[in-house]
Amino acid sequence: MSVELPFTPVDSIIRRNAGSLRVGSDATEALTERIQDRGAGLAVEAAARASEDGRKTLMAADFGVDEVPDPDTLQLPIAPVDRIARLDIDDRYRVAMDARVALASILEAEADTVAAAAALLARHAGRRTVKDDDIECYDELRPYFE
Repeated sequence: MSVELPFTPVDSIIRRNAGSLRVGSDATEALTERIQDRGAGLAVEAAARASEDGRKTLMAADFGVDEVPDPDTLQLPIAPVDRIARLDIDDRYRVAMDARVALASILEAEADTVAAAAALLARHAGRRTVKDDDIECYDELRPYFE
């Protein structure tokens, strides 16, 4: 899978959760890949919902979002999120603007959760740097964070 999402906004999300910790570039890359994979998967599920309703346009409701936030409040850029949404769905689908923003808000919230957990894991390990291992370890320990 190609990387559609720029690293800079993802790095900003990790840093806002890491506090005084440093952030390794490998952590940013791991979280970027995770967000991208998750977004593509959510788009596939949304496309299935749209198909059930006889639509070819993905809407915010297909992502389970009732109220779409202001895109200016989001760190993740909308255009790459649109490309992420289209990675694993058929070309016949369109992605409405509110659906793009909804997906970006979902992915940013998940990125915040993972980044906060990764920072906690780095501190617990006695390190001053968040690493890709912290991002990957979150999956194994997720039930303890919920």
